[in-house]
Amino acid sequence: MPKAIITDQKKEEIRDAADIVDVISDYVKLKKSGSGFTGLCPFHNEKTPSFHVTPRLGIFKCFGCGEGGDVFNFVMKLEGVGFVEALRTLANRYNIEIPEEESPEYDAKTQLTEGIYHALRFAGMFFYQNLMEEDEGQAARAYLKKRGLTAATIKKFGLGFAPDSMDGLLQHAAKESINETYLAEAGLIKHSEHSDKPYDVFRGRLMFPIFNPSGKVIGFGGRIMGDRKGPKYINSPQTKVYNKSEVMYGIHAARNEIRKAESAILVEGYMDVISLWQHGIKNVVATSGTSVTSGQMRLLKNYSENLLMVYDADNAGQNAMIRGLDIALAQGLNVRLMHLPEGEDPDSFVQQFGAESFREYCESESRDFVTFMVERAKELDEWDDPIKQKNNISAILKSMSNISDSVMRETLVNHLRKLSGIGDKALFDELGRYIADNKRELQRDLQRAERRAEREQAGNQDGDNNAPGSLPYSSRRVARPKKSERPPYEKEIIRLMVEYGDDMVFYIGNLITDSHFEDEELKIFYQDIIQRYNEENEISVEVYSGKEHPFPALIGEIMIERYGISERGNELRSKKIRKDADPYKTARGALKAVWIEYLKRELDTYQENIRIVQTEKDRQNSYREMVDVRKRLLQFERGASGELFPSLDDLLESNKAD
Repeated sequence: MPKAIITDQKKEEIRDAADIVDVISDYVKLKKSGSGFTGLCPFHNEKTPSFHVTPRLGIFKCFGCGEGGDVFNFVMKLEGVGFVEALRTLANRYNIEIPEEESPEYDAKTQLTEGIYHALRFAGMFFYQNLMEEDEGQAARAYLKKRGLTAATIKKFGLGFAPDSMDGLLQHAAKESINETYLAEAGLIKHSEHSDKPYDVFRGRLMFPIFNPSGKVIGFGGRIMGDRKGPKYINSPQTKVYNKSEVMYGIHAARNEIRKAESAILVEGYMDVISLWQHGIKNVVATSGTSVTSGQMRLLKNYSENLLMVYDADNAGQNAMIRGLDIALAQGLNVRLMHLPEGEDPDSFVQQFGAESFREYCESESRDFVTFMVERAKELDEWDDPIKQKNNISAILKSMSNISDSVMRETLVNHLRKLSGIGDKALFDELGRYIADNKRELQRDLQRAERRAEREQAGNQDGDNNAPGSLPYSSRRVARPKKSERPPYEKEIIRLMVEYGDDMVFYIGNLITDSHFEDEELKIFYQDIIQRYNEENEISVEVYSGKEHPFPALIGEIMIERYGISERGNELRSKKIRKDADPYKTARGALKAVWIEYLKRELDTYQENIRIVQTEKDRQNSYREMVDVRKRLLQFERGASGELFPSLDDLLESNKAD
């Protein structure tokens, strides 16, 4: 495939047009922090934000996994493409033309990834044209018309039709010189066990392209048409660009709408998404041919913490919704549940009654999960019977045990007490048992995961220092005594920011957030400093000495140098020692301590609150994430502070690197 040689002028034109906050916001829910933004890193799983975006410099940096760079690096890393393809993606987004010229510089790994994207894009266009223009697409067109879809909606979602032949796509691809390797790696063709001749995976099916958040085709779902035998739906297999456990159908069309509505609607089917979208309800997505997974819920949380699950009213739909509930709760989502009238699904409901009726129904009929499960038990005549009631209450408490926020758990327990009439103590006791069970199960599985990881590491790095047995922490929860005093490293951070002003606030504000503080009052102090910095107000000891409680007492405590260097000691030395010979070196030392304690707390949180997900693959991913936290902690404990954190100049200059 030809690649463009892009001039520096064109590159800068794209860089100037591609606002890094705008681009990253497609994938990460960003929150203003100091002079920049923070969010949960899209390159590794984390509970507390360590991902920073500095718009003034046009850079991002994750201080958890180390990923960083400019807007081009972000697209390259997230999409798995090379520099030229990243430029093309951004140029297309911002309507900038790029010349087509050939360049031989192209590595094999990048070529394969971009070749897969190219094959998928080609297939999407082929299926769409086959649906809209060819005679064999007539039946599929009639089906979509009967379902009420307009031509504009069909185009928006790229719907298509796969010809009912063994090699319709394959032959068309050959005419356009599409490499069979890319078609196979994209999951579009297979080779028979009895013949070397490849054949099309999708045949005689209505095609639903699956897009990633930036709008690239990464896979397909195919619905059988006519009298052809086979499963009603088939989906693309796992590929280098398509991991169905981390994909939401319709996310490319819904992501900004979810932000605007501050809520996502999760439905079961492709047609549910498309029909609701056509009727103006655009903050809607579906799982991509799977049950709900933790990866999908993490993706949704990038756009909103609020989720409404609307599944079919039949038992299968309701049971699937409740199974997905636990995973959503474990990822920290605020979940409401709803079922439509018997015999209706979102598509049929909105077609029959319209968008406004759907919105009103959601407003009046959606329930928090505790109320929903109690009402459902009553509908099934499982509430008046003492044994069945007990089983239902246990199920609710088991779901509740997935929630990491202790205040939210207590609020929901009180809510359940009002609905059930059962005393707080009994409910809290059983909830505590479920939480303890979760911890024990997690610890057992974590031990197995660590053993697997160690075996893999031993196989990949024979003789390396990181061989089995080298992990510094056991799988049990790290026990740390509660501190009676404020953490001195957190006080040091505040002291440096107050004493050295804007440059130091900029520096520290780009390396940690308020979530890194353990002491609540120091966290409030940090938040106030950042707010004053953003509003360009003075930051000084005098300012905070005259503010309301708790700042005067805090600033007094922070500025008292109990362990400072005495004047008498300096008088006896030929060379005086200063507290901050290099204040940024002092800051890096304090930052290292803050990060170490933060990672220990993050590890505690994982071990206490992560709920084991449904599939073995997701379990293994979760366990590896736990091991990653341990490795990150080891990195901070062993690393020199000067190596862990950039200098102020490096932070300011990092934008200049290509």
